[in-house]
Amino acid sequence: MIKFAVYGKGGIGKSTICCNISAALAKKDYKVMQIGCDPKADSTALLRNDKKIPTVLDSIRDKGNNIGLSDIVFENENGIVCVEAGGPVPGLGCAGRGIINALEKLEALGAYDVYKPDVVIYDVLGDVVCGGFSMPMRKGFADKVFVVTSGEKMSRYAAGNICMAVENFKGRGYAKLGGIILNKRNVKNEDTLVQALVDDFETKVIGTIERSEDIQIAEEKAAPVFEVCPESELVSRFEELAESIISICGGE
Repeated sequence: MIKFAVYGKGGIGKSTICCNISAALAKKDYKVMQIGCDPKADSTALLRNDKKIPTVLDSIRDKGNNIGLSDIVFENENGIVCVEAGGPVPGLGCAGRGIINALEKLEALGAYDVYKPDVVIYDVLGDVVCGGFSMPMRKGFADKVFVVTSGEKMSRYAAGNICMAVENFKGRGYAKLGGIILNKRNVKNEDTLVQALVDDFETKVIGTIERSEDIQIAEEKAAPVFEVCPESELVSRFEELAESIISICGGE
């Protein structure tokens, strides 16, 4: 089983990228499970046409320990398994602690054994890499971490913090840095700025997603680019990115 986490600053496009990677891998007959680790619970929105699904934490609050996998795990028409960790009641509790509870509940219910995914993708909010937000990096969850950034200053700043956290955690047997995904915003000297970040952490850009209206068109339709704009150049970009990730993670 290939397991990896995608981190990045809020709003940088992690979920859009994750959903399109999931769609690309599903087209290649991989069984994919995408787990959203963000209190907004919108990671898998493009895989379920924006239809709301109960989050793990909401289900725990509603049903206590009586929840089953059918309450929190949902498959779309392409066989992609969708899970949203969710967050605490606004103003109460800790979002990081909620991620820990959600992932532990999935494990306790045997989700990975029941659904038998070939690939598990953890989509993680990366503005803060502490406590529960580092949970997907820990041993037994993701094996590799991929960081999404643009050339914008705050995006690169957040990406640097995430890369540093991965470096600091590696002595504990946590996931290793797999590379950088450049989600372009067409800022001045964008490639050069991101390359400097890459050089600092001795890693590489494993895929570049060009800025395109096709992304906005697909998001308006609440679906991956593959479904809405099948002739788009982005389709091949996402396919190449998915193949790179599988290769880096040791898959075929």
